[in-house]
Amino acid sequence: MALHNRKYLKTNRQELRSSMTPAEAELWRHLKGGRLGERKFRRQHSIANYILDFYCPSEQLAIELDGQVHNNIIAEYADLERDQYLRKLNIRVLRFENKEVFDKLENVLQEIKDSFSNK
Repeated sequence: MALHNRKYLKTNRQELRSSMTPAEAELWRHLKGGRLGERKFRRQHSIANYILDFYCPSEQLAIELDGQVHNNIIAEYADLERDQYLRKLNIRVLRFENKEVFDKLENVLQEIKDSFSNK
């Protein structure tokens, strides 16, 4: 079974794309169309059973934006489990709080660029 964009998650991915959070929409404006370091990003890309907020295939980089829903022990454990699984596939994960996208956007974009293998 393919790891990327499994068919049974297609409807979920489409719904997430059409109802992005304000922070996701803002970050997407800076990632889409190769605007950041000429890297192609995909939004709401699934790998195995996980749907990633943003994924850059050439860098094997996942970017996750976390809101209030992630501020509890159950969500933190689920995020940790997910990150460990992705790391086993050699996918790096960067996590930012939604608030950072609005308050420190330049820092967020710089941290993403700094993670690129060939800057």
